[in-house]
Amino acid sequence: MAPVCSAPGIGADPHLPEVLGVPSVYITCGMERTEAPWCEPMSRTTGIAVNESVRRTAAVLLLAIDDTVYAIGCDQGYRLIPEHLKDKRFGLSFAIRQMDPNMIRGAVSKSLGQARTDISLVPDGAPVPVLGIRDHSRIVRSLGGYLDDLPLTRSQYTRGKAVSAQGGCGLRIALGVEPEALLSDLRTIARICREDIPNQELEFVDHIVPVGDASTLDALDQSLDYCLGQPADGRISTAVPSEHHVAYTEATTFVTRINSSGALRSSDFDLGYVLTRARLAQPGQRLRALREGTVTLARDRQGRAVDTLAVTSALSWLEAGVSLDSRRFFLMDGEWYEAGAAYVEECQATVTALFSPSPSVSLPSWVGGESENDYNNRVADDWPGWLCLDTKNVANPLRTRDQVEICDLLMPDGTLILVKRAGGSGPLSHLFSQARVSVELLQESAQVRRDFTAKVARLSGGKHVLPQDFTPRRIVLAVLIKNRENLTPESIFGFSQITMAQTAKALAARGVTVEVVGISEGSADALPLPLCHMGIDAAVPA
Repeated sequence: MAPVCSAPGIGADPHLPEVLGVPSVYITCGMERTEAPWCEPMSRTTGIAVNESVRRTAAVLLLAIDDTVYAIGCDQGYRLIPEHLKDKRFGLSFAIRQMDPNMIRGAVSKSLGQARTDISLVPDGAPVPVLGIRDHSRIVRSLGGYLDDLPLTRSQYTRGKAVSAQGGCGLRIALGVEPEALLSDLRTIARICREDIPNQELEFVDHIVPVGDASTLDALDQSLDYCLGQPADGRISTAVPSEHHVAYTEATTFVTRINSSGALRSSDFDLGYVLTRARLAQPGQRLRALREGTVTLARDRQGRAVDTLAVTSALSWLEAGVSLDSRRFFLMDGEWYEAGAAYVEECQATVTALFSPSPSVSLPSWVGGESENDYNNRVADDWPGWLCLDTKNVANPLRTRDQVEICDLLMPDGTLILVKRAGGSGPLSHLFSQARVSVELLQESAQVRRDFTAKVARLSGGKHVLPQDFTPRRIVLAVLIKNRENLTPESIFGFSQITMAQTAKALAARGVTVEVVGISEGSADALPLPLCHMGIDAAVPA
């Protein structure tokens, strides 16, 4: 077994529990410091000598259950588990299968090649699209939120209250306390990760996975090893390890030890020192030196066990880009990812999600030779409460002489419907741009909101009154593609699938949902046709 404690000399006490009924080890320790690190400098500042001690505790319980070893940390106990022993996706795997996608409270993500960590916090919970984390080049490292139908011990005592969890490398969740309850909960979690499929709105998290092909990994490691032996040229940058962004903000001292008994103590991570130490290693051994090297984050320059926040691999602090022919790869958190590997799959999944199996709106056929304005007016006439706003523009605040069309049709519930007949990708690009511009102007410009709500009230004769601060929550894109019998994700032009996916993500990040519905081609003999809305048929008398 690998050593449990990553910090030496902490005085840990091992125990062997017998009541659990499975192989287990329980390790506890208390770490003390006779004088808090702030005492000495504050005594110099104030002239008043104060001596306060510090004591921190840690415990970790290791259990072997059905061929899997679990580690349950208490207080600082999670910091005793070496990084290389952890399953980096365990908690996240549970989260995307059990978490309510409409009640996500937080997310930690990284974008390939940008050496940046993005953290989103929404205490009351929000839908996934609002967080803006769904992107083919974004790697989600952690999700927090409320759980759906939690089949664990805790759910028996919540009395209808939602239970929350945080899933990343580990899983922060309330478990049963009694031995039987704890073992049952762990087996339930394992079953969910093994057998349940990810929630449809969270499965994108699994689209981007580390490179697994052995020959590709060897080529990437060799290329990076060579790069580490060359003078620094900016291709290697610093990125905070995903699991340690909190420790990074608390740390005042970084102790870096690479291929040496000595160590560098610095006030921040020192990329130059790390690259220098790597260059001193033999060719073929540089990457190994960084993997085995450590960076310890501490609260105080002494870096004693009681002050240790985290012990990390030096390699996990580096982000680098390497190309193999036309393929581009990035090193992140010590693992390789291929840029664009999930691009096509993610675009297709985003577009497919816009087509509901039960559309909320069913528009009539578009008769050949009928103009867009005539069609929109006919739709509005066929359904009471709908308003045609085709060509009923408002002034563009960026240039008042220019006009902006907000939508073609307005539903009674405030849904904007944009209508387009297209024979190529050009008209669809215009449609998607109109959707984004309409939402942005209504959300950002008081003048546009004032003009639009006033126009709606006037054109409806006062029957349709929107709030003065109206912003849309939903947009329907109604599309007829010439010479296509039905509108499906596959029937959308390839270029338009890309722009449609981009539009949907941009609007979702603004809190606006998008639905795409098809319009069929009809003949003049078919007029008038009934309109079906929200599952209710408007019948035409015989």
